[in-house]
Amino acid sequence: MKHLPNILSSLRIVGAVALLQNNVSSIPFWVFYIVCGISDIADGWLARKLKCVTNTGALLDSLADICFVAFCVWKLLPILELPQWLWLWAGVIVVIKVVNQISALVMYRRCYFPHTLANKATGFLLFIAVPMTFCTVIPITIVAAIATFAAIQEGHYIRTSHLSFPPLSHGATGRESRELLNRHDYEIRISNTKRL
Repeated sequence: MKHLPNILSSLRIVGAVALLQNNVSSIPFWVFYIVCGISDIADGWLARKLKCVTNTGALLDSLADICFVAFCVWKLLPILELPQWLWLWAGVIVVIKVVNQISALVMYRRCYFPHTLANKATGFLLFIAVPMTFCTVIPITIVAAIATFAAIQEGHYIRTSHLSFPPLSHGATGRESRELLNRHDYEIRISNTKRL
């Protein structure tokens, strides 16, 4: 039972790959889209409910999110008629997210994807807004605004040690650094769970 959240995240990766195999106008595409979106909500909730939050699960969740979004963009990009300014805005968000990860790699020698409320809201609203984008750009514009805030907040957390990220000393071994980061990540998840 404790592996169920990771299984859901893994299934989201499989579902994202299945999106590539189907036409956007087909029913299977939208069934896989809905299943992937629901699994994105369910895996984190189940991990907290079952008290089986792990670093591996958080990383798998982030990887599944990236696959889902990237494969959706790949399929929808050719058919969505979005204004150029919106594509540029999306590019700026991607650049901010990449800079965040470069900062994490430089500062902590690993990628870090904080699961903040703003990031969760962005994912949920993006899931809802994509089908509406065929009619109007207003929902996706709102999501872009929230995603911009989430990306900036993520960078702030990473660069200012807002999460009390322990800086890695140059003398620490790889194993010591990993143990320190794992212990720290566990403490962050516990404090975030208490807030919810």
